[in-house]
Amino acid sequence: MKILVISQYFWPENFRVNDLCLELQNRGHKVSVLTGKPNYPHGQFYEVYNFLSKKKENYNGVTVYRASLIPRGKGGSINLILNYLSFAFFACVRLFSITENFDKIIVYQLSPATVGFPGLLAKWKFKAQLYFYIQDLWPESLVDAGGLNSKNIFKIVNSMMNLFYDKSTQIWVQSTGFVQYLQTKGVDKSKIKILPNTVESFYKPENILEKYKAYFPIGFNIVFAGNIGVAQDFDTIIHAAILLKNKNVLVNWIIIGDGREKSNVIETIKKSDLQEHFHFLGSFQSSEMPYFFAFADALLVSLKPSKIFSLTIPSKLQSYLACGKPIIGNLDGIAASIIFESNSGLCSSSGDEKKLAFNIEAMFNKDMKEREQLGLNAFNYYLENFERNLVYNKLEEYLNKNV
Repeated sequence: MKILVISQYFWPENFRVNDLCLELQNRGHKVSVLTGKPNYPHGQFYEVYNFLSKKKENYNGVTVYRASLIPRGKGGSINLILNYLSFAFFACVRLFSITENFDKIIVYQLSPATVGFPGLLAKWKFKAQLYFYIQDLWPESLVDAGGLNSKNIFKIVNSMMNLFYDKSTQIWVQSTGFVQYLQTKGVDKSKIKILPNTVESFYKPENILEKYKAYFPIGFNIVFAGNIGVAQDFDTIIHAAILLKNKNVLVNWIIIGDGREKSNVIETIKKSDLQEHFHFLGSFQSSEMPYFFAFADALLVSLKPSKIFSLTIPSKLQSYLACGKPIIGNLDGIAASIIFESNSGLCSSSGDEKKLAFNIEAMFNKDMKEREQLGLNAFNYYLENFERNLVYNKLEEYLNKNV
């Protein structure tokens, strides 16, 4: 099959869509990508890229078509709107200069969902089937994570999403929780297919390497990896850290990643006199994460209280499970159910700092054998539910159904 994947984000930015494209290419398909000029997460074009830089590249055999866009800058609402709309516009323009033909169009929909507009145009231009792979539910996530409070904008975005759903051949969802949600939007259930996220092949249990030891202080280490944003509910994490400090439960919070809220989180930590307990390591390549996780006594996943977030499986959860470490959850819904069902760790409801602190203390008091068993449970659950071949075989099955 000749497949065009449309995603605002792609290599050298670190997103799972990179792995999806390489895997399809490795399975014998001809894969091309329409994407933007890389500027995530720091908001500036990566080195050698600019607004007018070259527009065609090769990434391990995958043809990459670059569309211009306005960088996201510091992530303020005006900057993000310009970033989202500029990619949608310039990607549509870029499509007219692509001379390849395609059988299938896959829109990989993170935020922004405006990536659907070049998807619709590509469907028309290439007379191809359109598959909409939803990672983030719009417009509701704009309210919960982006602070949208305009009813008129909400209605416009809702109508936009309904148009994308209507014109798609299939809609792939990363969580079972998305199915009922889409049905309330009037989407035909027969179009909705469950396709959970998997992880890159390097996510696996790793041995401790001396190279990474210097990043970790002596003591009980909880590792959080990923985006530092509003959705990750660091207020609850910090309140739990205060409760633990007051009880003299000495925990090291190891934060790996970056995001719009990082400076605010650090400022709150300083005001709470927790600097010696929180360690911000910065960003690293995804391929290094398993080596960091090897030093963790537990891995933390957190989302703020939200109906939409309760339907979502944060992609880091699959990474944690695949690396076979105990998990501490501060979240609701589907993701919480996975932690309980897998018996991979302990989970509190979103926003419940008292229960989060209680669970961390309970994990702190477990012996090494108990924590190792939780990690083994996590790894086995990953193999049974999210393993790479299981997921990509299912993806190919969905594509082949409509040949």
